[in-house]
Amino acid sequence: MKVAAVKHTDNPLEWTKMFNDHGIEIIEKDCHDKNSFIELLKNVDGALIYSLPITDREVLEACPKLKVVSRGGVGVDSVDVNAATELGICVCNTPGINTTEVADHAVAMLLSLTRNIREQDSLIKKGTWADNPKELATFRTINRRIAGNTVGIIGFGDIGRAFASRMRGFGPKSIIAYDSYCAQTTADLYGVELVSLDQVLTQSDFISLHAPATEETHHMINSESISKMKDSVILINCARGPLVDSKDLYTALKDGHMAAAGIDVTEIEPISSEDPLLTLDNLIITPHTAGSSPVSRFEGSIKQAENVISILTGGRPHGLTNPEVIKTITINKLNGDKRWEDFKEFKLP
Repeated sequence: MKVAAVKHTDNPLEWTKMFNDHGIEIIEKDCHDKNSFIELLKNVDGALIYSLPITDREVLEACPKLKVVSRGGVGVDSVDVNAATELGICVCNTPGINTTEVADHAVAMLLSLTRNIREQDSLIKKGTWADNPKELATFRTINRRIAGNTVGIIGFGDIGRAFASRMRGFGPKSIIAYDSYCAQTTADLYGVELVSLDQVLTQSDFISLHAPATEETHHMINSESISKMKDSVILINCARGPLVDSKDLYTALKDGHMAAAGIDVTEIEPISSEDPLLTLDNLIITPHTAGSSPVSRFEGSIKQAENVISILTGGRPHGLTNPEVIKTITINKLNGDKRWEDFKEFKLP
C-alpha cells in the first residue's frame, strides 16, 4: 500500500517509521496546484492533506484507489465530504489537538482589545509616556473590563467550552451560548446558559465564534445580525472565515456599529494586502495561527498519520467525519467497485 503527503514544513520525521512499520510506503511531494495534487494522489491508498490544495470532487474522482484522506487539523471544509462519501472514501480529522491553543488565542485577542494593549505599547515605544503623557490619559477612560459583562459564545463544542472555562475566571455577569446541537445539561457543567442566537446577539458585550463552517453558519455574522448587537460589542473569530461577511464587518467597524474585532481567519486566505479591513485601527488580525504551537502541530501530525494507518489496517481512527461511508463502501463493493477490492471486509471496531 502507498500513502501520499503534501510536503509541509511540519511533517514529522516519525512519519516514515510509522508507515514502514505497517508495510506502507509514504511519498511526500510539493503541490502548488490541482494538477500536481492529482498527480500525487492518483495511485495511492491514503492521503495526508491540509487546507490547500482543495480536495474537491475533481481530485477525488481522479484517484480510483484512494480510500482515506486525513486532514491536518480539526476542520474538513477543504474536502468535498459528500463526494468522498459517495465514492467510498473515508474523511478523517484530528479533533482536540489544538483546543487549548485556540481558546487561549481567543482570550488573548479579547484582552488585547479590552485593555488596548497594542495601542499603549505602540505609543510608549515612540516615547509618548515621557514626552507627552497627556496623550496616554485617554486609556484610563477607554480600557474595559470583562467582569460584570455578558460574554456570548456561538458554537459550544470543545473549543467553545474551553473558552467558557477561561472566561469564568474573569468574573463576567453571565456567559451565554448558542448551539443547536448541545444540551443544557452539558452547558451547566461550564456555568453557561444556552439561549437563542438572537439572545446572544442582543445581550452580549463580547461575542466569540467557535462554530464550524457549514451552509447553516455561512455569513451568520452579517449586516442583519450585526444590527442586533450593541454598538459597544467586541467580536472575536478564531473559528472559520466564512462565518463572517467581511464587507459587512468592515462597514460595522468603520461606522461605529461595532467597537472592535479580533479575527484569526478570513473568507479568503491569505487576505489580500489591499483588503479594506487592514486599514482599520479597531481590528486586530492574525494569520490563522490560533491553533498553532509546537505541541499541537506535532501531536496533530502524529494523529493525522494514525488515522490513515487505522483505516488501512482495520482500526479505529481518531476522527471519522463521514461514518455513513461505511455503508457506502459495502454497497459499492457489491456493485463491483474496485476501490476496496483488496479488503475482504471493511468495518470499524
